[in-house]
Amino acid sequence: MDYTNKLRKNVNKNYIFYFLKTLDLTQGIWMLYLAMKGMSLVQLGLLEGVFHVTSFLMEVPTGAIADIYGRKTSRILGRFCSVISVCILLLSNDFYLFALSFVFTAISFNLESGAGEALVYDSLKEIKEEEKYMKITGRQEVFYQIAKVIAFILGGYLATRSYKLAFVITITIGIITIIQAFSFTEPKIGKNERVVKNPFKVIKKQVTEGINVIKNNKKVGFFIIFSELLSTLVMTVFYYHQNFLKGHGFNEAQIGIVYAASALMTAILASQVYKIESKIKEKGILLIVPIITVTCLWGLSFSNYQYIFFILMMGTEGIIFVAINDYINKLIPSYNRATILSFSSMVFSLFMVVLFPIIGKIGDIYSLDISFIFLSIVGSILVIINTFYVLKMTKKETLKHEG
Repeated sequence: MDYTNKLRKNVNKNYIFYFLKTLDLTQGIWMLYLAMKGMSLVQLGLLEGVFHVTSFLMEVPTGAIADIYGRKTSRILGRFCSVISVCILLLSNDFYLFALSFVFTAISFNLESGAGEALVYDSLKEIKEEEKYMKITGRQEVFYQIAKVIAFILGGYLATRSYKLAFVITITIGIITIIQAFSFTEPKIGKNERVVKNPFKVIKKQVTEGINVIKNNKKVGFFIIFSELLSTLVMTVFYYHQNFLKGHGFNEAQIGIVYAASALMTAILASQVYKIESKIKEKGILLIVPIITVTCLWGLSFSNYQYIFFILMMGTEGIIFVAINDYINKLIPSYNRATILSFSSMVFSLFMVVLFPIIGKIGDIYSLDISFIFLSIVGSILVIINTFYVLKMTKKETLKHEG
């Protein structure tokens, strides 16, 4: 088969990969599962903290590995680690073994984050079709969210019968995903041609180059910090909302339906981001969508129909993810794309390490209702800072173009 066609096929293969990777039946029930195993909200916060400390420490090295040894290799290793993590979680009854599982989960995410995006973007760039990336990312998000709909509904239903069955099916799907990951074609563009005599020195050089790119382009730094901080707020709600709904009388199946509805909303909006962006432009995405997201946070905190605001909030976060992912990729070079994208995930991990246990502690001492109000206040402050910065940045770019 022609090399160009193989690269083009990476796009459709990536849709399948994302669907299978996301078909994790435990994602909507793991906090409920661990609570059933005796974990408190603080312990759940600490376990998530273990995940993000590991992720923070491993993001850049794994991103550099993807740039040096290949995005395909990174993905395959990531799927192996994911299967190991689910096996440990299923077979354990101890906090420290649960923590070990979260270490493997973090490494699996690290090996995938940046690598998958870089593989697809550079495949498109090599065949000179990178202008399709935002549309393709939107479609990818549809596959991602459809898989989540299935996972939330089926996982929630199975949890009312047997948590074990949900975990066993997830492990089986994980093994299938490993096999499918071998079918990708590694793009040559931006491939690091250095002879790797000392991998640590090469990794250090990759990291240094990544930092320099961000230093020399403040817009990239802004996109990373803003988007990951907003994602931190949303994902903190996403995870604790399971226990919040359980405490308000919802069973696992009903929680699965709420989460499935949020995934469906995200899929619909994500598939239309390229159209939305063409109407309101970058400035509109950066100003309007975060305001809507934080408004939903307040609605979730005070409304009797908080699950509706939760569904809308997840949808708007999907818009931000797709749009800013495209903006960042347009501003960074191919040869260390995975490294820089991993910086973005590292920032997210740093924010989660700080925020997630705090929200769990507030929930244990007071209630998750108070925790969500606290998140709403933080989100409002973020939106105010973001609005001033975007307006200032837009003014500078306008004066630069006029000059």
